[in-house]
Amino acid sequence: MLIKLTHAHIIGTVLAYLIGVCLVPLVISFSKKEGLVDVPNERKIHTKPISRIGGVAIWASTMLAFLCLVFMSYYPYGSLLSGILLGGSLMFLLGLVDDIYNLNAKFKLFIQISVATLVYLLGVQINNIPFIGDIGIFSYPITLLWIVGISNAFNFIDGVDGLAGSVVTVNAVTLAVIAVAMTPPNPISALIGFILAGSMLAFLTYNFNPAKIFMGDSGALFSGFLLAAISITGVMKAATLAILLPFLVLAVPIMDITFSSLRRILKGQSPFVADSEHIHHKLLHAGFSQKKTVMILTSVAIIAGAIASLFLGSSVTKHYFMYILAIVVIMFLLNFIKVLTKK
Repeated sequence: MLIKLTHAHIIGTVLAYLIGVCLVPLVISFSKKEGLVDVPNERKIHTKPISRIGGVAIWASTMLAFLCLVFMSYYPYGSLLSGILLGGSLMFLLGLVDDIYNLNAKFKLFIQISVATLVYLLGVQINNIPFIGDIGIFSYPITLLWIVGISNAFNFIDGVDGLAGSVVTVNAVTLAVIAVAMTPPNPISALIGFILAGSMLAFLTYNFNPAKIFMGDSGALFSGFLLAAISITGVMKAATLAILLPFLVLAVPIMDITFSSLRRILKGQSPFVADSEHIHHKLLHAGFSQKKTVMILTSVAIIAGAIASLFLGSSVTKHYFMYILAIVVIMFLLNFIKVLTKK
């Protein structure tokens, strides 16, 4: 099985990174002038106000990269792409409004369900389950649960400098590789994954500890939604056990949101009430630094992706490790450069 990146994948990823690197400093400057910063409190681990609208740069660099592809005649029309970009943009807007005005949790959930419903009607649907087959009327609630759940899951893990961005980058590349390796392949879903990875690497340039900017709800909901959507269109369309691979790939956010929600419900609390008992908080309480916490959970994401790639054959695993190694090296260099410039 051969995996080949098209020119669109390569160009889109590079464009997203270059655009993002230019946009993030502008967003940081704007947010400081307008007071759009995250203020420290007893639940948070940073000690000074930090820009909380990094999602603006992530969304803008992703969408501008697609726009550049349109001008370069690389835009792949059809195959649910427009619906995914529309849904992602609506999730971004919801998160941005929440970052600025701190919306009610029930209202946010209602809007998220509405966006997921719109995308479902546009064709982003989970229609089959292994050993069961066509799930008929259950397709709608299962699709909604997946999209809304994964979107919020990345918001849940966004509590340590560089953590959510690193996990998103690894998950995006993994889902992109799997989408290309599937039979039939889905290069459009892969394109979304690679462009998101490029945008997130640009964001991580300024988000590694000590962070200069946070992705906020806007970045977390946008990224989580895109990953949920491409896992459906790029992997779950297959009527085989491969449909279960996204559960492996997205293991870190899925574990965190599952345990966090169950813990809060058992305590008689709303699953959407914030606390400091997430997996990353427990690692910090155990004595690990922020950087080590990011390394541990990112490593879990890489291992989970490797296991998923094994199900598709040795050729896929080889390409997976090649791309992931490149991503890890880039992350290390970005972090190293940040340390040097700080000194």
